[in-house]
Amino acid sequence: MTELPFRVAYDAHTARAEILRRAPLGHASLPARAQEKLESVFGAPISAEDAVDRIIADVRDTGDEALRRYSRLIDGVELGALQVPPAELQSALGGLPVALRQALETAAARVRAFHERQPRQSWLHWEGDGALGQMVLPLERVGVYVPGGTAPLASSLIMAAVPAQVAGVDEIVVCTPPQRGTGLPHPVVMATAALLGLERVYCLGGAQAIAALALGTETVPKVDKVVGPGNVFVVLAKKALYGAVGIESLPGPTETLIIADSGADAATVAADMLAQAEHLMASAIVITTAPEMVPGLAAEVDRRLQEAGAEAVRESLRLRGGVVVCRNLAEAMSLANEYAPEHLCLLVQDPWALLPTIRHAGGVFLGEWSSEALGDYAIGPSHIMPTGGTARFASPVNVWDFMKITSVFAAGRATAESVGEAAAVLAGAEGLTFHRDAILRRQGTSSE
Repeated sequence: MTELPFRVAYDAHTARAEILRRAPLGHASLPARAQEKLESVFGAPISAEDAVDRIIADVRDTGDEALRRYSRLIDGVELGALQVPPAELQSALGGLPVALRQALETAAARVRAFHERQPRQSWLHWEGDGALGQMVLPLERVGVYVPGGTAPLASSLIMAAVPAQVAGVDEIVVCTPPQRGTGLPHPVVMATAALLGLERVYCLGGAQAIAALALGTETVPKVDKVVGPGNVFVVLAKKALYGAVGIESLPGPTETLIIADSGADAATVAADMLAQAEHLMASAIVITTAPEMVPGLAAEVDRRLQEAGAEAVRESLRLRGGVVVCRNLAEAMSLANEYAPEHLCLLVQDPWALLPTIRHAGGVFLGEWSSEALGDYAIGPSHIMPTGGTARFASPVNVWDFMKITSVFAAGRATAESVGEAAAVLAGAEGLTFHRDAILRRQGTSSE
């Protein structure tokens, strides 16, 4: 081995500068092939942001026509009907191998069981002759985006749609890219939709899909919220359309931060690093208190990278992978909280002792049996989690992403009179005379 397959930092300053940093989202993140595609579509060099703005404007102006045009120019697919016929969904489900269908059923059942445990109810508090409370209501229509470029992420459909179903959403609309040759989505994605009882599936990918869901077209219904991961164009479209539609997050490249002590098995740590790096542009980072682990970890990663098809994994590790050596677990947890990872894996002798010290993480995986890869598929919580440090304020997709709260005001005369004096004073202090009069009218003391 002539060089390490990832960077190594032996102090916190180097770790922050070289490893625990994130690339900005946007034009600079585009691979050369994607930039070339943009130039061929738009006829001149153009940034990802400007391309997304053009696509959104065209979908707003010409609806289905724009969707078909961009599917032809970007995806290389000439679309007929935008919606997948339900018979095609059922056919895909019927064509699944038995083991794959059973695996999808297991995953869906576990995700459903997990989210059904989440509290959600309306409430009213009666006081005197009135009441205050909240109505907890499901969203009416939700759009789920399912990537289909580098891999058909059928698991992401389960992780988004099942919590929405548990929340009681009336209608779920799915957009996922068409495949060249068939003009239909990937068969496994179609089969998963059928398995979940979803019938509104559209052959649409990229920014045009998000624009269609947010704005509505002749064929694609406008939704109240869009959820699901996607590439840089999907993320930029979600960012541009926020406000016209609700979004759950602006997902960046996926990331796993592993904390390992001297008791961790280097081969297991390597396996978890490699699994994360298998995603395009992913970050796979290890923080360890055992410097003696680094050579063995590097050797195991390097050995596995010699396998066929590992080129993209090697590139992810080269650009965004790394190992940080810390003096103790307290320092490791401090760096982890500062980084606020999407996935935090605790491969330490007593992971439960560290759990109370965690402030910022999308998901916490405790112990060697709780691999992040297992969480990607079938253990229960949604794998759509906050990335890019947004775990400081955001949560994984859950039932509350598909519900909203409506406040209930039912003040009786006694309450209006007892609270009205304070409210009228505040309105007067803000110079809102008509607010003050509306309050005082109930007390028979209006200034009119």
